[in-house]
Amino acid sequence: MTKPQISQEISQDPLRFPVTKDVAERAGVSTATVSRVLNGTARVRADKHEAVMKAAEELGFVANGAARALSMRRFMAVGAVVPNIENEAFIRVLSSFQDRLRQEGYTLIAANSGYDIDNVLREATFLIERGIDGLMLVGDIHHPLLHARIARQKIPMVQVFTLSTERACIGFDNAASAGRAASYLLDLGHTRIGVISGLRKDNDRGGARVEGIHAALAARGLRMLPEHDVEISYGIGGGRDGFRQMLASGAEPPTAIICGTDQIAFGAMIEARSRGLDIPGDLSVIGHNDSDFAAFLSPPLTTINVHSAAIGRAAGDHLVSRMAGRPTVRLTEIDAELIVRGSTAPPRARG
Repeated sequence: MTKPQISQEISQDPLRFPVTKDVAERAGVSTATVSRVLNGTARVRADKHEAVMKAAEELGFVANGAARALSMRRFMAVGAVVPNIENEAFIRVLSSFQDRLRQEGYTLIAANSGYDIDNVLREATFLIERGIDGLMLVGDIHHPLLHARIARQKIPMVQVFTLSTERACIGFDNAASAGRAASYLLDLGHTRIGVISGLRKDNDRGGARVEGIHAALAARGLRMLPEHDVEISYGIGGGRDGFRQMLASGAEPPTAIICGTDQIAFGAMIEARSRGLDIPGDLSVIGHNDSDFAAFLSPPLTTINVHSAAIGRAAGDHLVSRMAGRPTVRLTEIDAELIVRGSTAPPRARG
């Protein structure tokens, strides 16, 4: 078949796409040479390389990415499953994670689990079955079947926002960061400190933070009243509900509260204001995540900055290296930071 015949055959049949054989015949080389040039799997003589590229361009040849991925066992896609796609900390980690992956030609596919390990299993399994090259998960508590599948498929995986004793991770000490916030309130003179956290079941981060607050109190010979330890759903509404629950308990109200997220803290502040309480005069409030709005509340919110963007970039660095077969460090700690603003002050002296 001559070169003009190839072009004519393709142009006369709108469903006929050029294939590797067409490019080989147009370039006057073998199909193996075409594959080596297009896949970059071996060195090819410069004149043959140029002939193949010119023939592919003339014929409008588009390499079959799926077929190439199957042959090379690389799909250039990375999966991520996060608990709440609306949480600003997870948005930041995904954004910086994706930016790092994009630099290496990878596409990110993200899913939301709703803080349910069965959902994490389902979403991650879906991604694994479709051939992702790597996976990012949040936290260290996951379904045993998921870890088995990751190991069986030999998929590089990294966990974020946690410090795992067994698996690759990028994060911080959740207990220590929350304990630091409690110690700051204790240093201000607060002794009645409460906590409003999100869901703790299958959530090693939330549980560890509450434990860190209790430990900081215990170190000063104090204990938190059970009525001041509240677990609620997430969001501003959850924060309002949590503070209402504290006040409805009948116990003497706390003079300071530490919240699982900035949104929860904002809800608690709204509820406190609706009851005529002054912040920070009557109630000091600390959030978590240092959301964009935290510095612009009235008063500005004291919070814990977990450096989500830095965690995302480091997670991207880790997986890029793992997927390339390069050595990596199993654990990377990016310490959380207490940002002191106007929502905290010493407790008001009793008259």
